[in-house]
Amino acid sequence: MNFEDFSLSKETLKSISEIGFEEPTPIQVSTIPLIQSGRDIVGQAQTGTGKTAAFGIPIAERCQKGRKPFAIILEPTRELAVQVAQEIYKIGKYKKLSVLPVYGGTSIDRQIKTLQRGINVVVGTPGRVIDLLRRKILSLTEVKLVVLDEADEMLDMGFIEDIETILKATPAERQTLLFSATIPQQIMNIARRYMRSPEKIRVNTDIVIPKIRQIFYEIGEENKVNALSRILDVEDPQLAILFCHTKREVDDVFMKLSQLGYNAGAIHGDYTQARRDEVMNKFKGGMLDILVATDVAARGLDIKNVTHVINYGIPQNRDSYVHRIGRTGRAGKSGIAITLITPREYKHLRLIERTARTIIDRKRLPSPADVVRAREKNIVRDISEIIRGNRHAGYLQTVEELSNNYGFGDIAAAALCAAYGKEKDKSLEEKYNHNETVHSFMTVDSKNNVKADAIAKSRLSKAHIPFHKSRKNRYRDFQKSF
Repeated sequence: MNFEDFSLSKETLKSISEIGFEEPTPIQVSTIPLIQSGRDIVGQAQTGTGKTAAFGIPIAERCQKGRKPFAIILEPTRELAVQVAQEIYKIGKYKKLSVLPVYGGTSIDRQIKTLQRGINVVVGTPGRVIDLLRRKILSLTEVKLVVLDEADEMLDMGFIEDIETILKATPAERQTLLFSATIPQQIMNIARRYMRSPEKIRVNTDIVIPKIRQIFYEIGEENKVNALSRILDVEDPQLAILFCHTKREVDDVFMKLSQLGYNAGAIHGDYTQARRDEVMNKFKGGMLDILVATDVAARGLDIKNVTHVINYGIPQNRDSYVHRIGRTGRAGKSGIAITLITPREYKHLRLIERTARTIIDRKRLPSPADVVRAREKNIVRDISEIIRGNRHAGYLQTVEELSNNYGFGDIAAAALCAAYGKEKDKSLEEKYNHNETVHSFMTVDSKNNVKADAIAKSRLSKAHIPFHKSRKNRYRDFQKSF
């Protein structure tokens, strides 16, 4: 089936083509025709199956101009509200659809001014939506369509009463769409109370995500960071999200990864919105390789090209596991989900495996020798890419001059040393067993003309961290010269 089979307008088809959607996903095939016919929907599908476009496309098709919104979408988190608003805007781009995300943690004045100018679609968190309703800034009297997205997440976060308050502020004849990865009893109660004979759609609810390779490592609690370091070195993820149970654990793991030279960032609920936005933008732009986060902070994140999800702390239940690993393997791509457990958590992991109806394979923790082999393999890959792209041509003259005094083997090895650092100067065992925090104090006078890299090199050397930031940053710097 193709998107043309939905009888969409040429404007929406053009937007879909520009976004890169090639064919509709199962949840889109099942729900879009029903939504277009005016039916209420309860859609159950896992994260990453195309739920946003499933309701976003019909919203764009129904675009109605006016000062008051004709559609409102409720989301559990600020990040998800922004992401969904961006996707709805892209879908409705050529329909001139105006979309506004409203959420807490940022100035309400700017949101109020935009609403007063007029908006077609509001995407918001329940708390901020109720705030705007109470201020009589937001009116839902002309709403034709309500979407409750990630409903089980909103239930877990205690938003049920807020959702009911918002639904009561909309016309009774509205169309209501509910999307959720799981459908607990309280969600069904809302469906019975506020929806009109909803059509129930289930897509891939018995399978986690088949293209995600799921593995676990059993290790001692005291060796977790060391084990994580080895895994990261061998896996070499393009983009990885690492889940922790608590905010304190996020801060602790982030600090230790940074000390070991990994290019990581962190988010949790205690960070300001500005800091969270900054970290997320860096992660999406590939400036960070690893995002350390709590479940709540990472809810609803839709980031392309996440290759690995790592459960630093074992999820509490099947639903949490499914939500976490759904951050990779999106849009039909493959991904890897890694879970670190202690021996006493083994039975709990097997319970998750049975209830999720999936297979989580045990894997042996990489040895230092495995890490060395992985590094060598990555170096061969990086150099091969440079040669295939002919990005090394500008250095051939330099190599020719050096060859008058040195052999080609020595020249190549010296170039690798310059690009990747002295990888084997320090034993890997020492790296993985060195955990303590180092505090370094320096007195620097501006008159001394001390360069920033000299200060950084001194601090890093005291912490036993090589002066090359991270493997990927080192490679990026190396590539820039070509």
